[in-house]
Amino acid sequence: KTFDNLKMKPVKDHPDQKSSSKKAKGLRFLSSPWWCPVAMTLGILCLGLSVTMIMLGMQLFQVSDLLRQYQANLTRQEHSLEGQILAQQQAEHASQKSQRELKEMIETLTRKLEEKSKREEELRQQNLDLQDALQSAVNSSGPCPQDWIWHGDKCYLFSSGQFGWEKSQENCLSLDGQLLGINSTDDLDFIRRATSHSSSPFWMGLSRKKPSHPWLWEDGSHLKPYLFRFQGAVSQTYPSGTCAYIQRGSIFAENCVLAAFSICQKKANLWRTQ
Repeated sequence: KTFDNLKMKPVKDHPDQKSSSKKAKGLRFLSSPWWCPVAMTLGILCLGLSVTMIMLGMQLFQVSDLLRQYQANLTRQEHSLEGQILAQQQAEHASQKSQRELKEMIETLTRKLEEKSKREEELRQQNLDLQDALQSAVNSSGPCPQDWIWHGDKCYLFSSGQFGWEKSQENCLSLDGQLLGINSTDDLDFIRRATSHSSSPFWMGLSRKKPSHPWLWEDGSHLKPYLFRFQGAVSQTYPSGTCAYIQRGSIFAENCVLAAFSICQKKANLWRTQ
């Protein structure tokens, strides 16, 4: 009975038997004709995926590099544009400043020119008033031409225009006279009184070429040192020489090319009064 029982019960599989069964199945798969194509297909697919991934990575790197370059170029362009805008703003500011300065300079020069013109007109009017005052103080039937002032044995003419010393000398010569010469205190007192009504400078016929040379009148005579003393600096050297002028009763030395009024003189025709 016991034997029969044992015979009737199924024999359970042993673990070693299961493992052997699996190995047998695996060996059967490897021995199958489909294994090699499947393996090659999978290998190719893996290789293709690897190549694709590599190419995608390279393209991604290239795109990233292009983006960086584009960003760098964009940044440079922004900086360049900012620099150009800043330079343009600075140029506009400098231009506006230059325009303001030029406008101010023009206004200043215009104002100075107007002041100078006004001053010259005042001086001319003062000179005319001086001539009128002197003319009214002398006998109109004296021994001098019209507009000339008679004093002692000389006639005097006060110019109405301002010129350099040489031009003033030529003007006096054209009137048969010469620039003012002072040889006595009486002549000096008269000229001082005559010029006291005007603040204008008047050329005299006194000059010298160099500081080491003596002062000479037009006729070549030397200045008498007791007559007057120069005011201001007299030692400066000018290429055209140094010339004397009288202003408000004082005698000054200056560059001969400067423009000033002048006083002409000539001998009076005293026989006309006899």
